[in-house]
Amino acid sequence: MRIAVLTDSNSGMTPEDARENGIELMSMPIFINGKSYMENVDITQEQFYEYLRQDANVSTSQPSVGEMQDEFDRLLKSYDSIVFIPMSAGLSGTCQTAAMLAQDYDGKVQVVNNHRISVTQRQSALDAKLLADKGADPVEIREKLEADAGNSSIYITVETLKYLKKGGRITPAAAAIGTLLNIKPVLQIQGEKLDSYAKSRGMVSARKIMLKAVHLDLQNRFPEADKAGRIHIAGAYTADRETTAGWIKQVQDEFPQYPVHFDPLPVSIGCHIGHGSLAVTVSSFLPDREK
Repeated sequence: MRIAVLTDSNSGMTPEDARENGIELMSMPIFINGKSYMENVDITQEQFYEYLRQDANVSTSQPSVGEMQDEFDRLLKSYDSIVFIPMSAGLSGTCQTAAMLAQDYDGKVQVVNNHRISVTQRQSALDAKLLADKGADPVEIREKLEADAGNSSIYITVETLKYLKKGGRITPAAAAIGTLLNIKPVLQIQGEKLDSYAKSRGMVSARKIMLKAVHLDLQNRFPEADKAGRIHIAGAYTADRETTAGWIKQVQDEFPQYPVHFDPLPVSIGCHIGHGSLAVTVSSFLPDREK
């Protein structure tokens, strides 16, 4: 059986990355000052964040039912079935729309809701491809990924409180005080939503808090996977090259026993937290995946 593993650009995957790993990629729409763009197709990460710095009116959306149907139909001309891994249902309506549409395909389209985004969603796509290559059927792949849904964490800190205020996550007064005191919140994504994790004074402290959070996850949530070498550490960013390079080195130095993958944060997160943000994630490999 030829199985297409499909994910969307909320995974942080670029078209080049997807091709190298045998993954099909659906680009997500972005609206900037009322004009629609497709992520990684007609707008780059750099261009998007430049629009943010210019205070452009930015919002994300999801593909229409027709666009999603066209993508499924296109892939089914070359494949027997599709395993689609969209962004977490708690963060976007894409998953629900795809699941509804999949009912018209007599089981040929399996939609995975395993509560992932960014580099953790990318890891799920790679796991799905591995399972497909080992002979798992589409239903088995979906069930294994969904059973593994809770085995990941994302920790994020922001350079500016501007976008959290704009999105209504903090009040204008809290944003003003936080800016004055150089407060850098550390946020977390554990499945369905973006929540507060901790507060720090400055980015140096925020970085330490995020790395400590990963260590705590390794000790308390993933000790067996850690012992077996089935841990994936990754990082993400919306920061400039110099800041990003320093963060990459810091994460690699902190966890030298694991290869660390880094990607820009997808615009679906970037538009809510702004430029200058840093993130680190930890997730466990499926047992089927070797170290």
